[in-house]
Amino acid sequence: MFKKGLRLAIQFTEFPCVEGVIRMRHKKRIMVCVTQQKSCERLIKRGADLCRSEHDELYVVHVVKEDWKYFGKLQESDAVEYLFDISKTYGAYLSVIKAPDIVSTLSRFIQDHKIDEVIMGESLEALAQQNMINRLSENIEDEINFTIVPVGEHVNEQELVFQ
Repeated sequence: MFKKGLRLAIQFTEFPCVEGVIRMRHKKRIMVCVTQQKSCERLIKRGADLCRSEHDELYVVHVVKEDWKYFGKLQESDAVEYLFDISKTYGAYLSVIKAPDIVSTLSRFIQDHKIDEVIMGESLEALAQQNMINRLSENIEDEINFTIVPVGEHVNEQELVFQ
């Protein structure tokens, strides 16, 4: 049968038909963008809170530029283990990707996995061209909901949502 932890993604969508309404199942796919900071758990929890059913899919994604360390000052193995454990706790799929262009890689991940919603931490960059949220949202062709979790706020407090 199914392996433990494997989830089928299902959400109902209604379509009219001759004899009434056909209910089709559609899953919600949420991507949480994380960096090298251990505070990323609040972002992952926010993503998990947005999953409406056990069938929705939660992806935790960390992209680092080629020739950079994966997790900055943190010990590589400790950081990977931490992200893996937190992702597992919330039932998320973890992807750690090394690529030459972070924005293009995240955009491709969104397209390839048919992501509906992106969770990111608030950017402290003053210039729009340096702000990862702006750069990513401008690079995506599909209409995606962005949930931005403010710096210093806990997951259950007020959030900013951009569409």
